[in-house]
Amino acid sequence: MGESSHTVQRGKLISSVFLVAGTCTGGGMLALPVATGISGFIPSTLMMTLCWLAMTVSALLLLEVNLWMKEGAHVITMASTILGPVGKVVSWIVYLFISYASIVAYTAAGGSLVINGAVNLLALNLSKELGCLFFIVFFGGIIYLGNRIVGRVNTILFVAMIFAYFALIGTGISEVKPTLLLHTHWPTSFLAIPLLLTTFSFQTMLPSITPYLNRNAWALRWAIIGGTTITFIVYLLWQWMVLGIVPVSGPNSLIKALEVGEPVTQFLREHVQSQWVSVFAEYFAFFALATSFLGMALGLFDFLSDGLKIPNEGKGKVFLSLLIIVPTFIFAAYFERIFLLALDTSGGFGDSILNGIMPVLMVWVGRYILKFPDENRTPGGKPLLIAVLIFFAFALILETLIHTGQTCSIFEACQMFVKEQGEGMF
Repeated sequence: MGESSHTVQRGKLISSVFLVAGTCTGGGMLALPVATGISGFIPSTLMMTLCWLAMTVSALLLLEVNLWMKEGAHVITMASTILGPVGKVVSWIVYLFISYASIVAYTAAGGSLVINGAVNLLALNLSKELGCLFFIVFFGGIIYLGNRIVGRVNTILFVAMIFAYFALIGTGISEVKPTLLLHTHWPTSFLAIPLLLTTFSFQTMLPSITPYLNRNAWALRWAIIGGTTITFIVYLLWQWMVLGIVPVSGPNSLIKALEVGEPVTQFLREHVQSQWVSVFAEYFAFFALATSFLGMALGLFDFLSDGLKIPNEGKGKVFLSLLIIVPTFIFAAYFERIFLLALDTSGGFGDSILNGIMPVLMVWVGRYILKFPDENRTPGGKPLLIAVLIFFAFALILETLIHTGQTCSIFEACQMFVKEQGEGMF
């Protein structure tokens, strides 16, 4: 009996690691090389490392807060309990923003892949609306079936994604051009921080994992650290391959992908000799988007249930599903360039506030003012909290400056880069 229980717990832990990694390894990964290409492989790797560490620590802090609460408590309950009415209002607004922006981005990119798959496999021409509709209805239906089904389906999709990923890396290694990896443009490297935060974003579904792992702090920490570490390694190899194959500028380049707002896999096939590279890239992209969608939508489903006090059963379940599917479909299907715009904006504003600044403030108030229990405390003390707060405050200020025109966006930086390159040729 004890051995069986231990095996089940181990299986749940592995499933949770995959759920964290699958949520992170999604649409952001497809946009990442587009956003970091202008700065180059080495600068983008440094920025990615900083964001990985910051988002992992912030998740551990959020876990500490979640374990102070009763079972089933989501971000609304945590924020209102510790930060009061202001925290409750901010968490409502930002959580909805980051969750809807992310799943809209995944649905928009997923819809494009459904269209490509219909053409290549079935010789059918689907509209953008139908592509998005098929994607969100199918995977939204899985969310409706509950956490256990989501965990199982996500594990299958994640394993399939890893197989496609290694097949892609294996066939793409010979196509990498080392000279492309030597390109560096340090001044623009920090502009990718908002999107990089999104690529490690999964905290919105963390409260959904807590009851799944029976509030076991040890298992939950391993799920967080293991999931984000797998994601970091996957991203690093992905960046190395794509930036070593697709040039920064010119036809079918990273800058061109940014201009049209398409995933980088759409342009990868133009620069490789083996047809299998583009085939594996399409499969990998689809599985990556699906796993990420499941994680974010699951978190949003539980959040709406907790915040609106709607029971997760019967008619309440149907209503919650429609609250997710309908607005997501409308934005994904009818707004151009929504893929990159949604990911960039949700990272700069949403992740900086909800997944960075707020966990630090909640832990600070909970530890040092409200004197909550310290048995599940994240090591590092006040110096760590201050360092994490400064980093996310910088990301928030950066995104604000970009959107107020005080500093250029990645797109504008790319345009200036192309102009400089052109002038240098004459």
